[in-house]
Amino acid sequence: MTFVQSALRQRPGLSFVLLVGLLLTLWIAGGASRANVSGQVVVRGVAWLAVVALILTGPRSPFQRSKAVFVFLAAAVVLALVQLVPLPPGVWQLLPGRQMLADAATLSGQMQPWRPWSIIPSATANAAASLVVPFATWLLVAGLPERDRAWLPGLVLLFVLASTLIGLLQFSGAGITSPLVNATPGEVSGTFANRNHFALFIAMGCLLAPAWGFSSGRLHWRTPTALGLVVLFLLTILASGSRAGLGLGVIALFLGLLLSRETMKKALSRYPRWVLPALIAGMLAIVAIFVLFSVMADRAVSINRMFAVDQGQDMRSRGLPTVLAMIRAYFPLGAGLGSFDPVFRMNEPFELLKLTYFNHAHNDFLEVILDTGVLGLLLLVAALGWWAWMSMRAWAAGSGRRYAVPRLGSAMLFLVLVASIFDYPARTPMIMAIMVIAGMWLEGEPDHPHA
Repeated sequence: MTFVQSALRQRPGLSFVLLVGLLLTLWIAGGASRANVSGQVVVRGVAWLAVVALILTGPRSPFQRSKAVFVFLAAAVVLALVQLVPLPPGVWQLLPGRQMLADAATLSGQMQPWRPWSIIPSATANAAASLVVPFATWLLVAGLPERDRAWLPGLVLLFVLASTLIGLLQFSGAGITSPLVNATPGEVSGTFANRNHFALFIAMGCLLAPAWGFSSGRLHWRTPTALGLVVLFLLTILASGSRAGLGLGVIALFLGLLLSRETMKKALSRYPRWVLPALIAGMLAIVAIFVLFSVMADRAVSINRMFAVDQGQDMRSRGLPTVLAMIRAYFPLGAGLGSFDPVFRMNEPFELLKLTYFNHAHNDFLEVILDTGVLGLLLLVAALGWWAWMSMRAWAAGSGRRYAVPRLGSAMLFLVLVASIFDYPARTPMIMAIMVIAGMWLEGEPDHPHA
């Protein structure tokens, strides 16, 4: 009877069950950023169901936790909705970059209509709708009791491993593609549509695995498992062909070792001092040996692509002057969230015309400024400033397990920030959810990563 009562007490709460369901849905259908993929309908529908279920039956005071993350999410929602408010002709014509719209109405003999701030309202409405995923994630994590929050690092690591295994099957020649994600056939991208986003997700595993493996402060079966996972993750990044992911993997490996330094010392406290540096050196040597074998076997696609001419990379550098010119043209209010593709086509010079289209600026910082102008810039600076301040507090604090989870959140967000310099990972629903979890860890979630 005592065992049954104990088991009942250990049952996860509703928030945790809903969070697992949401993350599972995101793992299956949340790996794309395009608005017209069918996976968007699935993940947003599940997110709304989770929100409604939690509001009706969940805890009544989730706003007591992680207030900063909620404020940033709320500010993003408000900014998107404000861009959809219709403005009279005399107002919106004063906005920079709208002359083409005014001329179109004049040439067609129509009266100037009321228009919203956003040049492409449907794209901005889609951007606002996409924010239900991070908001649902925040609401579910904020409603977790301490015993359930302790399972989060292991849960996220499990999804990283599952995506890694899908990527390895793709690398072996299995034609695994999801109808919910617009992945390129033959590309190693796991459950994502973009191999760079996939490589970023796997790089996060290089942070989580050491933290999970040494979380108890002693050596047991998790320790060699974590080391093996790090090697597996790095080799999968090599197989993905993502050159950016290769750099992220190296950064993640360094940060993962740094994060686990204290717990590794504690686990090896009964051994001579030379054991810790020897263990780290041995781990790095194993990684180097496997990477060398991968290169010799012509399996290191990411390294091979470093020496190949990439038309996509060439387009990013050629399109940068146009992107900067667009920012100047639409500043200080921006063109509207999600409007980059059609607005770029409106401003695209003839020398950049090609059969494929330039879907994003491939620098999310620049694209946010282009879309939202000075308001988005202020919000971006505030978010970066908050991350920097909280990160300094976490890393400058004393040793101890209670600081491990905030540092883990800081490092995970750092990887996303670095990846956003040359890509747009934060527009993917799965990465959105992981960013919210990492932000809540950074803000001070309790540290019990035993799962």
